[in-house]
Amino acid sequence: MHVLLRTAVAQPPAQVMAGFTRALFVALAPPFPKLMLHRFDGSRTGDVVEIELKTGLANLRWTSLITDSGVLPDGTHFFIDEGRTLPPPLRRWRHRHLVQPGRTGGSVVVDDLEYSTGRTWLDALLWPAMWAQFAWRKPIYRRWFG
Repeated sequence: MHVLLRTAVAQPPAQVMAGFTRALFVALAPPFPKLMLHRFDGSRTGDVVEIELKTGLANLRWTSLITDSGVLPDGTHFFIDEGRTLPPPLRRWRHRHLVQPGRTGGSVVVDDLEYSTGRTWLDALLWPAMWAQFAWRKPIYRRWFG
């Protein structure tokens, strides 16, 4: 299943990309499930992020590997995180983070997410929650990056 959100911000791509820090990662966490950050190496190829989701019923581990990062010829900065240890019911997770140059300055932060549970009906059922989790980020991006 695919989720795509775009957020215009005032800062240029290199500055926005440099702002993808541990502090921003924590700030982007939605109120539920409660997130505990165990490891945050950064947003470069080979970096690892480990979190624990506290749902009240269970504590679920999530580990993602940054599988690619860089700058495209058009000036877009990016990194891709892929799930290595995922909480149920997820079986596949690939999140492309793009910071594209804006048409009139600034940047557009793009969250381009692909996920799968292995069941099409469950993917569709989860889509509104996935969309909401990433829509939550839009005002946070604007506060951090103007």
